[in-house]
Amino acid sequence: MELHDVWFVLIAVLWTGYFFLEGFDFGVGILTKPLARNRVEKRVLINTIGPVWDGNEVWLLTAGGATFAAFPEWYATLFSGFYLPLLLILICLIVRGVAFEYRAKRPEEHWQRNWEEAIFWTSLIPAFLWGVAFGNIVRGVKIDQEMEYVGTFWDLLNPYAVLGGLMTLTLFTFHGSVFTALKTVGDIRERARKLARNLGLVAAVLALGFLGWTQADKGDGASLVAMVIAVSALVAALGANQAGREGWSFALSGVTIVAAVAMLFLTLFPNVMPSSLNEAWSLTVTNASSSPYTLKIMTWCAGIATPVVLLYQGWTYWVFRKRIGTQHIADPH
Repeated sequence: MELHDVWFVLIAVLWTGYFFLEGFDFGVGILTKPLARNRVEKRVLINTIGPVWDGNEVWLLTAGGATFAAFPEWYATLFSGFYLPLLLILICLIVRGVAFEYRAKRPEEHWQRNWEEAIFWTSLIPAFLWGVAFGNIVRGVKIDQEMEYVGTFWDLLNPYAVLGGLMTLTLFTFHGSVFTALKTVGDIRERARKLARNLGLVAAVLALGFLGWTQADKGDGASLVAMVIAVSALVAALGANQAGREGWSFALSGVTIVAAVAMLFLTLFPNVMPSSLNEAWSLTVTNASSSPYTLKIMTWCAGIATPVVLLYQGWTYWVFRKRIGTQHIADPH
C-alpha cells in the first residue's frame, strides 16, 4: 500500500472519529429545545457535553489539517468549491463555542435564553450541512480539467445530498438522545429514551434510503457489507434503547455512524473528489496527493502524536463518566 493510500485511510478515520464524537455533541445541542422542559434541564443537557465538546472538535481540525498536508489539491478544490456551506459551518462552530462559554457569564434570563437558542441552531445547521457536503463529495461535482470547481452553490443542493443531510441530522440527534439517556438520571433520562425510539425509526428510514441509493449508484461488495453493518447496528441500537441498555444503545449507534462513514469512503476510493463532467478530471489519491517525502514526515509525526491525543481524550471521558440530573444543578442565585 502506497503512502497516499495510507493517508486516505487515516483521513477517513479522522472524519469517522469526528462524526462519532461531534455527532452526539450536535445531537445534545439540538435536544436543548425539544427535550428540555425548562432552564434547569437545558443546563443538565449542556453540562453532559460541557467537559468534552471542545475536545471533540479537535478531530475536525486534525482532519482538515491532514487533508491540507496530504492532499493539497483536494483541500483547495473542496474549500473553494464548497466555500459557502463550509463558511456557514465554521461560523456556526465559532458561535456555538462562544455560546457555551458566555451563556452563564451574565444572570439576565434573556441573555442566557439567546445563547441557548444559538446552541440549538448552531448544532442543527452543521449536522445537516456535513451530510450535504459529503453527499456531494461522493456523488461528484463539476470539476474541470484544471481541478477547479465550476458549479454553483445551488448545484450542491441536489436531492441526493439533501437526503444525506437529513440522514446525518436525524442520526446525530438520535446519537445525542441515547448519549443523554446514558449520562442523565430521573425523568429527563426516561424522556430521552422515548425520544430516541422515535428518532431512531426516522433515522433508520433515511439511512436505508441514502445508503441504499449510494450502494446502487457506486457500491461494491465491501460497501454493501458496511451498509448492512450500519443498518443492522441502528436496528440493534433501537432494541437496546427499548430494553433500557443505554450503554449498548450508544455503542451501537456509534457503530452505525462508523459503518456509514466507512461506506462513503469505500465508494469514494480511489477518488477523493469525482468530477461529474468527465471522469478523467476527477481528483484521485494519486493526482491530488503531496510528495512521498511529505507523506513520510507526516506519518512519523502522526505515529508519535496520535496515541498521546487518544490517551488524553479517553482519560477526559473517564473522569467525567458519571450521570447527572437536575438535582446536581446549583441554584443560579
